[in-house]
Amino acid sequence: MNNPTTPEAASKFIDERIADLGDWRGKTFARVRELIHAADPEIVEEVKWRGVPVFSHAGIVCTGETYKAAVKLTFAKGAALKDPAKLFNSSLEGNIRRAIDIHENEKINEPALKALIREAVQLNLAVKGTAKPKPKSKSKPKAKSRR
Repeated sequence: MNNPTTPEAASKFIDERIADLGDWRGKTFARVRELIHAADPEIVEEVKWRGVPVFSHAGIVCTGETYKAAVKLTFAKGAALKDPAKLFNSSLEGNIRRAIDIHENEKINEPALKALIREAVQLNLAVKGTAKPKPKSKSKPKAKSRR
């Protein structure tokens, strides 16, 4: 399977994936996708790793996958995020990632999910900001004194 290489093609691929599901998983994934974009309109959709939908802003925010019993959102840097609403319920043993499994008929805590998305974006931006090399100082050479 070839992964789409542009954001527009990735969005179309995700649209098709949602339509192909045709059940509660498609509806749930579509709603989660809306919430992700509502939380951060600058989110870019990508497709990586043999067809995994990825939501990025200054790095990966989360992936969205569908399984028989769950829609899974995996946050790339989830272990570093505050989760006061306790949305993370999967991949809790890892040092970096955290995931949210949403099951059929489960209500999504929409405000908490949007807050988590915004926090993940802020973390990416902060990390990206510290990764920039420091500019070299442009100090002028000292003038030689004339005696």
